[in-house]
Amino acid sequence: MNKNSTSPMSDDTIDEYPEINQNDLNRAIRRRNFVDVSEKQNITIALDSEIINWFKKKSEGKEYQSLINATLRDVIARNP
Repeated sequence: MNKNSTSPMSDDTIDEYPEINQNDLNRAIRRRNFVDVSEKQNITIALDSEIINWFKKKSEGKEYQSLINATLRDVIARNP
């Protein structure tokens, strides 16, 4: 702990950060890539294998569903 810290610390406490309790978890906001996931809705959709593989390749296998979402948003923005 540095000399400017205001966190109390006992001799047997090594970590500077306070312990997380259930109240802290209840106040937490779920986020994924800085997007509030409460704005999203989980659905089940059947897509052609070629489409899924294309998006996976474009996203290098990471977050391909986010890329599908961004593509759909772009289509909507261009076709109000």
